[in-house]
Amino acid sequence: MAIEHTAANVHDSEMAIPIVDAVPPIKTTNGGRRKRPDEALADRAYDAEEKVRQALRRRKIKPMVAKRRTEHGSGLGKYRYVVEACFDWLFNWRRLRLRYEKRDDIHDAFLILGCCMICWKRVLEFC
Repeated sequence: MAIEHTAANVHDSEMAIPIVDAVPPIKTTNGGRRKRPDEALADRAYDAEEKVRQALRRRKIKPMVAKRRTEHGSGLGKYRYVVEACFDWLFNWRRLRLRYEKRDDIHDAFLILGCCMICWKRVLEFC
């Protein structure tokens, strides 16, 4: 999981590649470390050929991004549901839904705590 805190007026496509680059190494079955995921899922807001799609392809990541001005029903929604559910879980904490802190580092700390709580609850489901 990777998170990034930005201003409210920053477009989603501006932060897509920095978030992908912030993903920590993933352990593979043979014991090595893989730095990048195989594919990236995103909604129509990330449909920018130069900023997102080409940058993902250069990193050998298959972009699974819905095209703008096309018919709905591509099937990507059932996979993107996980991301939207994470946003919903984060917004269960009012402090993350409405920003009260003036300092970015304090808000980032609460955001990390929220992500830790989400992971903890997911781990408890398997135990």
